[in-house]
Amino acid sequence: MPRLKDHDAIRRIAKKSLFEGLDAMCEGAIIVDRDARIVWISEKYVARLKLAGAAQAEGRVVEEVIPNSMMREVVRTGEAMMLDIMQFGEDSFVVMRVPVKDERGRVIGAAGFMLFDTLQSLQPLVRKFQQLETELASTRIKLAEERRVKTTFSRFIGTSPAAMEVKRQARRAAQADTPVLLQGETGTGKELLAQAVHAASARAHGPFVVAGAADLADLQCFVPAHGGTLFLDEVGDMPEAMQAKFLRAIQEKEVEPRGSARAAKVDVRVIAASSVDLRLMVGMGRFRADLYYRLSVLPIGLPPLRDRIADLEALCEHVLEDIARRDGRPQRELAPTALAVLASYPWPGNVRELRNVLEQVTLRSDVPRLTAEELSLAIPRVAAPARANGRPMLRLADIVADAERGAIRSALAAADGKKTLAAEFLGISRATLYEKLASLAPRGGEPRH
Repeated sequence: MPRLKDHDAIRRIAKKSLFEGLDAMCEGAIIVDRDARIVWISEKYVARLKLAGAAQAEGRVVEEVIPNSMMREVVRTGEAMMLDIMQFGEDSFVVMRVPVKDERGRVIGAAGFMLFDTLQSLQPLVRKFQQLETELASTRIKLAEERRVKTTFSRFIGTSPAAMEVKRQARRAAQADTPVLLQGETGTGKELLAQAVHAASARAHGPFVVAGAADLADLQCFVPAHGGTLFLDEVGDMPEAMQAKFLRAIQEKEVEPRGSARAAKVDVRVIAASSVDLRLMVGMGRFRADLYYRLSVLPIGLPPLRDRIADLEALCEHVLEDIARRDGRPQRELAPTALAVLASYPWPGNVRELRNVLEQVTLRSDVPRLTAEELSLAIPRVAAPARANGRPMLRLADIVADAERGAIRSALAAADGKKTLAAEFLGISRATLYEKLASLAPRGGEPRH
């Protein structure tokens, strides 16, 4: 078994061979002491520096011989500089610098090696780096384009007057850089609209950060949103003690990063959302008036689904298409009676609840065409059903009739009483509408609208 002193000898020889090998391969080498004075310089380096001999450099401070030398920094920090570009006159050199340490690990000097006298030797590495940079930039552009496609205003489905007005206001908001306040019931699409505003704005290439009131403890959500948009959901849930800090952050555009004693500037556009009327909260003293006015520079109200029932069919088509794409199955269709059942329901959970209902129905049934029967089992009954012997009586015919009556009533309201237009909303002929008005009308005439 080799003895310890043999290992020491091998280590000394290896170190000597390594240094001599580097000296032979490189274009020049130099060694300085702890005061950065040159103690040795190779003949190649002497020739490169156009000196009369090594004696002209040895003993001198390294900066007197090589003005841009970083050898003193290596001695000071004890850290190696493995690859660096050193400028000497009009020439550039690829150099490596390493600290020299004694047996106790103390820095007693530094050694430098001129690896290449031109950058041509690094061209394969440079080309690979440039290729990776190009691919990264291309990927970022593709991701940004994909994000814009996914979050355009067309993703806010609907062509009803209410939906079109929301999109008009949102497009206008995208051209500004002021705070936006989105107010609407839960499930009306506030986050989707906020993403669309961001994607159509000058900040589209910046981050889009979603935060809730619980994420505002130390305002750290501002930091990752720098240069982009901060979407603050349910701003009405923000504790009163935090409201003043949040207002100060958006007014002064600075926060104190975690672990730092100094404030940092943040360039962030705030889009806030609330499912409650913040004006009422201001009146109740639960929300700061100054913060409300700051956030509501551009207020946009999102209508509930029951107020834009004309968009129901398009929304269902979009959701069923998403489900089919996700599951890799043919897209389901809705029978007219199924659409009537959906139209009769008030949708307290709005589009989010509609998606949930359609998800349930497609999971429970394999039929390609969804009927009123499947839909009526997935949505809650609005009115209490009649009872017999203590048990509810649910007749499918009554459910469908109620649903169709409600759908016709909604269509007539949306069409301002114009039956031809109402028939178009319902996707039926005018003659069919008149037939249904006659058959479904309660005593006293047509469904009230």
